[in-house]
Amino acid sequence: MQNKDNKDKAAGKPLRSSVAAINRARVSSFFSNYGVIVFTVLLIIVATIINGSTFFNWNNLFNILRSNATIGIIAFGMAFVIISGNIDLSVSSQLVAVSAVTLTFVDLVTPVLGPVLSSAAAVIVGIGMSCALSGLVGVLVTKGRVPSFIVTLGMQYIYRSLCREFMSGGGFTTSTDAYLKISNHSLFGVIPMPIIYFALMFLLYFYISKYTKLGRHIYAVGSNEKATRLSGINTDTIRIISFVLLGFAVGVASITESSRMGSINSTSSGVGYELNAIAMAVVGGIAMEGGKGRIVGVLFGILTLGIINNMLNLIGVSPQIVDAIRGVIIVLAVLLQRKEKDR
Repeated sequence: MQNKDNKDKAAGKPLRSSVAAINRARVSSFFSNYGVIVFTVLLIIVATIINGSTFFNWNNLFNILRSNATIGIIAFGMAFVIISGNIDLSVSSQLVAVSAVTLTFVDLVTPVLGPVLSSAAAVIVGIGMSCALSGLVGVLVTKGRVPSFIVTLGMQYIYRSLCREFMSGGGFTTSTDAYLKISNHSLFGVIPMPIIYFALMFLLYFYISKYTKLGRHIYAVGSNEKATRLSGINTDTIRIISFVLLGFAVGVASITESSRMGSINSTSSGVGYELNAIAMAVVGGIAMEGGKGRIVGVLFGILTLGIINNMLNLIGVSPQIVDAIRGVIIVLAVLLQRKEKDR
């Protein structure tokens, strides 16, 4: 009888161990999929408790979204490039280059086409130019077999240097009212247009990642390029398209930024945008090694960093310390990714 009890206990140990492992896996999966969402909600609660109505009101919430709309749009595009197993450090300088051409074009063409048509044409030219530049980067990376880090670092220097030469170290402005209204206008007199562009870009890129063959192929290339290529998918083409998707996002961000400001500066504009976009994607759960992450997570990564910056500013924390706190959050996000991968 005693031997039977011992056998039952011995049999029960693997069962309990298996149940515990399943529970740990469920908890791990939950935080992997929804951790950034939970953290963002907790952050909103904490910010509301600390700052009260100063934080949780429509004006401030719109301010957070509007302030992060340009970088957030770039972050959506950056997510695809990172998922495909690459990175792009040139987007901030590319934004300046595209904006410079767009502002020059709209002022040159307005006397001929009028302000409305010239502004519409400038939008098309700017976005088309940005897609072409990013497509070129994709070709250099894939066909030249050069690491994207090196290529885009070089392109960053090229864009910025040419912009400084083209703008004589200064900047360009525009007084075309129709172009300025692209961003300096509110839908129904309530919602600033940069927030609308941000929302539309999220919906577009979410749809591509979730419901299209292209989205599945981008994930497959980043997860296992060799297996994807052996399955008959042209991995070089997929990588190039992922860069073009980023180029489209940079083009939209360029129009949004230059229209909102009415100007662009060859030296100061866009500085640090590429690192902030990467940080938003990483905090949102996009794995730096590629093949993993969700656009919804990127959305909450954008909100997380935006809320933290806003909350710290409201309580009077020194701007120099704000970057340090954001840096800590980014490092923690990467460490959590590595821990999840090790499991």
